[in-house]
Amino acid sequence: MSKVFVNIGLSLDGYMAPEGMTMGKPEYKNWGAKWGALMAWVINQQYFRENLKLGPGGETGPVNDLLRSTTERIGANVMGKRMFDQGEVAWPEEAPFHTPVYVLTHEKREPWVRPGGTTFHFINDGPARALELAREAAGSRDVRIAGGADVIQQYLNLGVVDELEIALAPVLFGSGRRLFENLRDPGPQFRIDRVLDGPAATHLRYVRQ
Repeated sequence: MSKVFVNIGLSLDGYMAPEGMTMGKPEYKNWGAKWGALMAWVINQQYFRENLKLGPGGETGPVNDLLRSTTERIGANVMGKRMFDQGEVAWPEEAPFHTPVYVLTHEKREPWVRPGGTTFHFINDGPARALELAREAAGSRDVRIAGGADVIQQYLNLGVVDELEIALAPVLFGSGRRLFENLRDPGPQFRIDRVLDGPAATHLRYVRQ
């Protein structure tokens, strides 16, 4: 059976997104600069530039290899409506997923097909149903729970997350959307599987025990 994993950037004080993050207003509460600092590790990676068609060049090495292997293992993505709404206005026409994407929402909407292999499916029947459909679509590849924080929390509470991959950046947000909140007790147990030091983030991989 395919694995279910989380792959995200995280601030040193535990936030996935800074307060006030609203596409089109990067100056609001300085969220644009904070987000840029959080994700600085990925912007210049060669594979990231290839995937988003940003042109040649970029860094190679262990972090780039990690990014490539993580992306290539994904057969389907699951995300929340808030993440989709933010991305719908920011992603290029060829959305950067290249897989089926299952959006948790109360909105009824027909599938939205984008160039490059991405199709957004809007699921009204809850996280368990979205994951079931994502597993079917992923086949032998894995399912990524893409975000946001509340969606990741729902899947952690369901006990279905097999792996956590966290790029821990040395930035402090002070406020925003925390990753590890609203978790049931006892929560899932993980062990450290890998630590990769990069110049702009420490890449941590945890596997469920």
